[in-house]
Amino acid sequence: MTADAIVFRDVVKRFGDVTALNRTDFAVAKGEVLAMLGPNGAGKSTAVDLLLGLRKPDEGTISVLGTDPAKAVSQGRVSAMLQRGSLPAGARVAEIVDLSRRLYGSVRSLDEVLGLAGLDGIAKRRADALSGGQAQRVRFGMALAGKPELLFLDEPTVALDVEARQHFWRSVQKVAAEGTTVVFATHYLDEADENADRIVVLNSGVVVADGPPSTIKAVATVRVVRCVLDEPDLNDLQGLPGVVSVEVHGQEVALRCDDADSTVAEMYARYGKLRDIQVSGAGLEDALLALTSSGDAR
Repeated sequence: MTADAIVFRDVVKRFGDVTALNRTDFAVAKGEVLAMLGPNGAGKSTAVDLLLGLRKPDEGTISVLGTDPAKAVSQGRVSAMLQRGSLPAGARVAEIVDLSRRLYGSVRSLDEVLGLAGLDGIAKRRADALSGGQAQRVRFGMALAGKPELLFLDEPTVALDVEARQHFWRSVQKVAAEGTTVVFATHYLDEADENADRIVVLNSGVVVADGPPSTIKAVATVRVVRCVLDEPDLNDLQGLPGVVSVEVHGQEVALRCDDADSTVAEMYARYGKLRDIQVSGAGLEDALLALTSSGDAR
């Protein structure tokens, strides 16, 4: 038995003349929380389809929980929370979740699943009376119902408010601590930064970066300089050495710089004393731009 929940080796997947995945390699350890990031068309959806056994690779090998992906899914060991798919309109939330439990053999209690998904307060509500965020939480409950060994989450917090997002990620961390491997794709990069043990970045079907969030962010050479100026002049700030872009909100200024030392030195020379100055590393967004800006994503 492999220690990895997922092994993706030298995988190629083509759609006509388009190569969606090109000699793609990565592995995910059991119990790990992995974020799969990249621009639209980078190959993320294709990779997930292959891992769920919905498609077959043209070349290369894929192992999920030590076996063929389709077999792992058929055994009830893999679950997915996908964006697409509607809920049965006439059914109540508790009934939908309970049906999922029973299909998986009632591994978790109904109360446990409702609590994990934040559905306690709407358990008796009909599916056709749910908001978008509430329906998303029901899909999460359905995905958790069988206590899967491997859980896929596709843009899982879309339509969730701040409180629901916080509850969602606490539940993800809880099931991961119990041994469930979690793979998620999101456009909310702060969520990947805060919740992923590791990030795999895809671009044009190739893994261009693989490591913990801190390692991925270190790729970006851009730094952010923030301070408060009495009368910030946008044109003057844009002309400072090393400045890539400028944001001004009232008296608060944020400068993205590729040479922060030169920028700060010139600011002191021009403006004298600077209030509340901070220099910080770039975020995950800057790193992704640096990693995926070259080449044509498919």
